[in-house]
Amino acid sequence: MQLLPLAPGRLRQGSPRHLPSCSPALLLLVLGGCLGVFGVAAGTRRPNVVLLLTDDQDEVLGGMYVPSALCCPSRASILTGKYPHNHHVVNNTLEGNCSSRSWQKIQEPNTFPAILRSMCGYQTFFAGKYLNEYGAPDAGGLEHVPLGWSYWYALEKNSKYYNYTLSINGKARKHGENYSVDYLTDVLANVSLDFLDYKSNFEPFFMMIATPAPHSPWTAAPQYQKAFQNVFAPRNKNFNIHGMNKHWLIRQAKTPMTNSSIQFLDNAFRKRWQTLLSVDDLVEKLVKRLEFTGELNNTYIFYTSDNGYHTGQFSLPIDKRQLYEFDIKVPLLVRGPGIKPNQTSKMLVANIDLGPTILDIAGYDLNKTQMDGMSFLPILRGASNLTWRSDVLVEYQGEGRNITDPTCPSLSPGVSQCFPDCVCEDAYNNTYACVRTMSALWNLQYCEFDDQEVFVEVYNLTADPDQITNIAKSIDPELLGKMNYRLMMLQSCSGPTCRTPGVFDPRYRFDPRLMFSNRGSVRTRRFSKHLL
Repeated sequence: MQLLPLAPGRLRQGSPRHLPSCSPALLLLVLGGCLGVFGVAAGTRRPNVVLLLTDDQDEVLGGMYVPSALCCPSRASILTGKYPHNHHVVNNTLEGNCSSRSWQKIQEPNTFPAILRSMCGYQTFFAGKYLNEYGAPDAGGLEHVPLGWSYWYALEKNSKYYNYTLSINGKARKHGENYSVDYLTDVLANVSLDFLDYKSNFEPFFMMIATPAPHSPWTAAPQYQKAFQNVFAPRNKNFNIHGMNKHWLIRQAKTPMTNSSIQFLDNAFRKRWQTLLSVDDLVEKLVKRLEFTGELNNTYIFYTSDNGYHTGQFSLPIDKRQLYEFDIKVPLLVRGPGIKPNQTSKMLVANIDLGPTILDIAGYDLNKTQMDGMSFLPILRGASNLTWRSDVLVEYQGEGRNITDPTCPSLSPGVSQCFPDCVCEDAYNNTYACVRTMSALWNLQYCEFDDQEVFVEVYNLTADPDQITNIAKSIDPELLGKMNYRLMMLQSCSGPTCRTPGVFDPRYRFDPRLMFSNRGSVRTRRFSKHLL
């Protein structure tokens, strides 16, 4: 997590404005009853908050973790402050609870924007992609406006740049393919500036702006379509290598990749950068308008994404969904009142913490929520001797039907997201849960799959930051048992129990008797099959 100064620094030549040339995914324009964050003095107003959310933007320089490497479950975690096993959104379909009527009834009334509006008196503004199935006829269509939003400009279903429909406070508005009036990132910028011009000056505000970039189809604005012609996907150590000793889905990828596959992913990588240039413009306009209106110094700005992305790692062409750092780690940049410039925190933060942090800024009592996350506002304000977590949970339920892909008859049933050369990015038993641990002495990831093998992957990221070597069969069995137990505990946690000390926390106490059932057999963690 980077905490940046109030004013942007010098630009790097050849990069998007405020986008460091060493990273394809890190936009650097982001500058570093409720009582209020510092207590509300007479005549002062509680801080404003802006949350900028991109789509599929990976991060390689330090950031935060997502509890699921897929759009809808991760966005649900941001809104609710809960792990997927508690908000029950498991994939991008209505059947997976993505913007379903069950989600609308049970979760939407308890999102942090709903609390900001009803309990803290904030004006709340949303513009962009909400959840992948938002607007589905079987779930209320575009007439449905979630509780808690004063102003609602939501995209129907998944990311697009042209030829889309928006719900404008519950009324459909279609857009075509005229760049000057329809390019979605620019439309979101314009409606956001309009909100700042016409909002009430007597209430604090919260804005959530969710851009389509850099999600496919990677349609850049005309003026940016020739940018980065000499940019290629990073050739890091895990690029275009076989995923030895990994889950079968990773092992099935063809190594080395064909030249056409590499050209495809390089082109995708380049186009993703191009789409982010318009996001850069959006953020620049937003910051300038906040400065012009005198709101900037009383506004926290958060910049992040819903999940990461891979381009050629372990010979997987392009997608997300996997348990590795490139898919579960996203940028997190913050600026705002009381944040000192040019800081980087190494504390373990997850996107379930965004809601609690923003509510903390608003002065809301977090004990009144059912959120799994915790406020990292003390980290932003430079608190010393802070007791913090040492692990987070990552969980994903694989997608795939029990039929053979007709274009890839040699593959077993259950695969999905397959490329023409029959390299598949997902499968029904690509269902896993992980404990991601970071402490003074350990940087570890422990994962279990819900398959016939009960396959386990363990990585020491201090020695192996590219997660090439699975050490599950060589690690200390006692430590393996503790991690297995910790995973079971987190997978069944709720609220405060999700914040108990991890294995490498000095406060941790391990009771091996809890590893056994009443019949004396070793317990294994259980994956939820019927979440709705």
